[in-house]
Amino acid sequence: MGGVYKRALLKLSGESLSGQSSNVIDPNSASYVAGQIKKVWQQDVELAIVIGGGNIWRGKEAAEQGMERAAADYAGMLATLINALTLQDSLERIGVVTRTLTALAVQSVAEPFIRRRAIRHLEKGRVVIFAAGTGNPFMSTDTASALRAVEIGAEVLLMAKNNVDGVYEADPILHPEAKKFEYLAYMEAINRRLEIMDSTALSLCMDNDVNIIVFDLFNEDNLIRLINGEKLGTFISNSTPKVSSQG
Repeated sequence: MGGVYKRALLKLSGESLSGQSSNVIDPNSASYVAGQIKKVWQQDVELAIVIGGGNIWRGKEAAEQGMERAAADYAGMLATLINALTLQDSLERIGVVTRTLTALAVQSVAEPFIRRRAIRHLEKGRVVIFAAGTGNPFMSTDTASALRAVEIGAEVLLMAKNNVDGVYEADPILHPEAKKFEYLAYMEAINRRLEIMDSTALSLCMDNDVNIIVFDLFNEDNLIRLINGEKLGTFISNSTPKVSSQG
């Protein structure tokens, strides 16, 4: 059994591990996310994950308050490593074989990122978590997700959002009448400056023809439904969406 997509990259925000809780990391949210990932893994889909660190640290905000930007960004990379190890533990506790690869050298707790090693882990049926962004300051984890998706040959980049079911022309909370896009071309998304991911990440996906789907992770089973080809969220590409006959 398997989904429409055989290899996918899931981009998670750090906030996905805190959920609605005031805690930096909420065990219930971490368990929920792990459970959604397990359903994909059980279908023999090769799944890689890039996770952010915004629940712990935001380098850009720290820089705006006077911290040197590169140092602030490196601190943010370490925050993503904390989240990656948390997610790895949540996955392994429910039987999902997982490896964390980091772009920063932290050899005591995670393997270094090596592209061929990452692909081999995927081929062996392991969920791979990429931590520490690209390993470079001034680069977001959105850019890291686009870069890793290209490097591993992912068929789709799944942008998980918290309680937002796609891309809208304006903030749907402030503007309830705002239109939701079911499909967007890369250039339209860039030109409209929609808050999907940063322009560097979008351009990287466009140049390498990586499809993006923006969806609500906290609507239960959305992730596995997408993998199985259902039409959910917002599809960003320059080609026809890849959906099942039921979609």
